[in-house]
Amino acid sequence: MPLLKFHMYEGRTEQEVKELLDVTHEVMVNAFEVPERDRYQVVHEHKPYQMIMEDTGLGFTRSEKFLLIHMISRKRTKKQVTSFYENLAHALDEQFGITSEDLMISISVNGDEDWSFGGGKAQFLTGDL
Repeated sequence: MPLLKFHMYEGRTEQEVKELLDVTHEVMVNAFEVPERDRYQVVHEHKPYQMIMEDTGLGFTRSEKFLLIHMISRKRTKKQVTSFYENLAHALDEQFGITSEDLMISISVNGDEDWSFGGGKAQFLTGDL
């Protein structure tokens, strides 16, 4: 059930995007202890002038590898969230050369009543999930 929206600059290959999504999913499954098939990911590619990502005065240097991940999910513990942030930053740097300065993550919290996975039902509320 976390829904992950990836915002990135145009130019990555199809294979690189697929691998990036796979790595992020693996880290998310481990951090949040969700089922393997709990996978909902959307990729948005932007021209450089369509995405301005500064650093809130932290002194980061952004590059063309910049990646913004917006996650919509139920509330997670501080330990789960920090584990996700740290482990994803490490994995993306190690496997793709995306530095932690080029990774920005935002989590929007919602509840069980905010999800319908199909069939016109709120599966968390009906007991289907």
